[in-house]
Amino acid sequence: GKLLCNTQTACVLTLFLELCEDKEAVTQQLLSIINEYGHMTTGFVGTPYLLHALSGNGQTKTAYDLLLREEYPSWLFSVTQGATTIWEHWDGIKPDGSMWSADMNSFNHYAYGAVGDWMYGNMAGINTDENAPGFKHIIFKPETDERIDFVEASIDTAYGEVKSEWKRENGKILYTFTVPTGAAATAYVGEEVYALGAGVHKFES
Repeated sequence: GKLLCNTQTACVLTLFLELCEDKEAVTQQLLSIINEYGHMTTGFVGTPYLLHALSGNGQTKTAYDLLLREEYPSWLFSVTQGATTIWEHWDGIKPDGSMWSADMNSFNHYAYGAVGDWMYGNMAGINTDENAPGFKHIIFKPETDERIDFVEASIDTAYGEVKSEWKRENGKILYTFTVPTGAAATAYVGEEVYALGAGVHKFES
């Protein structure tokens, strides 16, 4: 059940694309490699699916650990260096101010920016239903973390704005989901499941 190619990307793609029968064994292999390095070691191929592979296999806390890491290599390392966009290289600008390269060094790049997909789909919990595409039926399923107090995201669809928000208040988490006219939704809040029509819906857990 263990991959011969012992890399984070190999494990991530195997899990995300469901190429194995024993997903738990591959998940543990991925966690072992992450713990060995203390950070992500994925590149353009593996990074877009890294956090999805973790969350999809019960490891959302580790996904948040990687998302919130500020040391190189990480998404927030570039933010600590003053970035307002996602870089092509984890160390596009190094801590000493020198550049990874003056020739091939984009500071507005798509590949690592794909983490935004996980932030919308897992942090905010806005997901489409493959049986009712185009946000005809929305699946709200936020995955919270105690280090985050507030998340808000919205997507403009053909039906109107789809919006998800959650925040911590007085020891509880308050959720607000917005479903546009012409669409419907299913919301997962804690252990509860709710069928939603158009409008603004509030829950707490």
